[in-house]
Amino acid sequence: MALAAATYVMGALPAAAIDLSACARTTHISHAGEAGHRDLGEGRVAWGDWWAQEGTSTDIMVVECASGDAVRARVAEANMSSEPAFDKTDRAISAIEQVHSGARVFATLDRVAAALDRDARRIERVTLTSEPCACAALYPEARGDKPAFEFENLP
Repeated sequence: MALAAATYVMGALPAAAIDLSACARTTHISHAGEAGHRDLGEGRVAWGDWWAQEGTSTDIMVVECASGDAVRARVAEANMSSEPAFDKTDRAISAIEQVHSGARVFATLDRVAAALDRDARRIERVTLTSEPCACAALYPEARGDKPAFEFENLP
């Protein structure tokens, strides 16, 4: 009986928490990944998606963990298209931090998108349908019905 009770209690324990530093990783063998994860507070996170194969790019993602609503914006690019190379990553991060420096009621994703308008290309609103790593690490209670984040095994 004691063994059954211990097994039940152990099974009820939450899964080991993901450390935010583990979210910085390669997601496509040798040429794409995520880095620079940060907590923007009150259930919102941000990070950069990088690509480096026959050209380079960096997109910034700002995500509302509970809803999955997000802003994605290209903040750096070279040799990916006929457009001139640019890197405005630092300016974009500063713009995001500025939007989040006041009361959250004013830090809407629409304002994030507008703040990135000067420094980014291809700004778009998207809705994530599964939990991203940073949300799993910082706001796991905000997952709701979205599939839980899992690290993928790369071949």
